[in-house]
Amino acid sequence: MDGKILVAPSMLSADFARLGEEARRLEAAGADVLHIDVMDGMFVPNITFGACVIRALRSACALPLDVHMMVRQPERYIDDMVEAGARYVTVHAEATPHIHRALQQIAEHPGVVAGVAINPGTPAQALQCVLGDVGLVLVMTVNPGFGGQKLIVPALDKIAEVRAMLDRIGSPALLEVDGGVTAQNAREFTARGANLLVSGTGIFRAPDAAAAIAAMKAHG
Repeated sequence: MDGKILVAPSMLSADFARLGEEARRLEAAGADVLHIDVMDGMFVPNITFGACVIRALRSACALPLDVHMMVRQPERYIDDMVEAGARYVTVHAEATPHIHRALQQIAEHPGVVAGVAINPGTPAQALQCVLGDVGLVLVMTVNPGFGGQKLIVPALDKIAEVRAMLDRIGSPALLEVDGGVTAQNAREFTARGANLLVSGTGIFRAPDAAAAIAAMKAHG
C-alpha cells in the first residue's frame, strides 16, 4: 500500500432534493470519489438510488462514481450501472451464488473496476476465491441499508485480515471501508490497511466538509 488515502463521501447522507449541488460541493471540498449505494429493498431493508440518479450525478461532477450494489441478483443491473457512468461497481459476496460470474460481467467493461463487498457478519475467508478477480474490496463496518449507524468495532479486525490477504497475493486492489467513518476515528481504519474511506454523516454533518475530508486523508 502506497500510503495515499482516498475519501468517498456517501451520497446516502446527502440532501436528496439537491444531489447535483451536493456532488459539486463535495468535489470542491476535495473528495476523490462519490460513493453511491444502490438498494433494492430485499438484500437490505431500504430502497435508494438507481441508474437514472447515477446518470444525473455523472453529468453533475467530474468525480469517479463508486457504485455499491446492495441488491439481490446483481447481474440483472450491472450493465445498467456501467452504462449510467459507474467507474467502480461493487457486488456483495452474499448477494449471488455466482459471484465469479458477476465480477466477470463487470470486468468485461473497459475502464470499470470490479469490486466485492462483505457484510460485518461474513468472514474474510469468504473472499479468498475472488481476490485475484477484483480491483476493490469493500469491508462493511456497519450492517448495510441505512446511513448514520455506529461502527461495529469487532469488524475492524477484518480490515487487517483482508489487507494481509491482498498483500499475500500481491494485489493492488483498493481496500475500502464503509460504516461509522469520521475524521476522528479514520486512523482506526487506515492503520489496519484501508485506503479508501467511505463517510456519510462524518462529512455531511461536519461543520466543514473540506476540513473533515482533509483530516481523513491525513491519516495515510
